Amino acid sequence: MNKIQFQLLLWTLSVLLALFATAPASSSTFVLAQQPTQTSAAASGVFITVITEEPQINVRLGPSSTVYPVVGILLRGATAPVFGRSPGGDWIQIEFPSAPNGRGWVYSPLVQVSPAGVTLQIMEPPPTPVPPATSTIDPTLAAQFIVIPTSTRLPTFTPPPTLVGFDYEPSPPVLAGIPWASMIIAFGVLGITGFLLSLLRR
Repeated sequence: MNKIQFQLLLWTLSVLLALFATAPASSSTFVLAQQPTQTSAAASGVFITVITEEPQINVRLGPSSTVYPVVGILLRGATAPVFGRSPGGDWIQIEFPSAPNGRGWVYSPLVQVSPAGVTLQIMEPPPTPVPPATSTIDPTLAAQFIVIPTSTRLPTFTPPPTLVGFDYEPSPPVLAGIPWASMIIAFGVLGITGFLLSLLRR
């Protein structure tokens, strides 16, 4: 390697070192993921007031009195912030902290929305609760445990044997076959005979 090539190599290395020295240091930038925030219904300024004549109304998990369970109550005159309404407008979704998701539904004819004339946002109802599973009895398995009771025959009534009775026939009177006229004549003869005997004894 001659002197010119060596000087060229040194100049190239010097330029590269100068470039690395003057380059700005790169900094790692970390972008934090935005955490979802739950919007409070109070920020909208819309609220409901219970106006029913009943002392309280039910707050349900969804917009139905037959499908969704009751999660709490609101007393007459109570207020609550509003999120929106059901697609049909019959139910209003309110902020209810004791509900599982912090939201409940009330029947719209029982409350008054303020300010009057405000347009409420349509809210989708929550999933329908799954009914509890009911146990099904296997009829084949249940038939193995069916015990048929053995019927006991009731004793039958046997009437007692008939007693043999003796028919007593009274014996006919001795004088039954003698005519009455003969008896009268005989008594008459005896009477006359006795009379004659009494005369002879005198």
